[in-house]
Amino acid sequence: MSEPDGLPEGLRSARESIDNIDAALIHILAERFRCTQQVGRLKAELGLPASDPGREERQIQRLRALAEDSGLDPVFAEKFLKFIVTEVIRHHEEFAEKK
Repeated sequence: MSEPDGLPEGLRSARESIDNIDAALIHILAERFRCTQQVGRLKAELGLPASDPGREERQIQRLRALAEDSGLDPVFAEKFLKFIVTEVIRHHEEFAEKK
């Protein structure tokens, strides 16, 4: 996506960096979902529940700590992870229904 002409170079450069980071985030999320789909298939085969509240809580605590260490708001990090986990659980439930 091109930026309009006449933008200050600093703004253009910062936006290019943001665009690159956004693209990397999408690729990383796609890879994460490939991994969680494998987990969902295994859970379905083994008759395990789609959700693992203990694991989810450990992940939240781990990512909150990583966020704090990185200077990111841990509340935001938790909300972001919960959003992702909700989608993962939905996928796992779909795998279980197909089994």
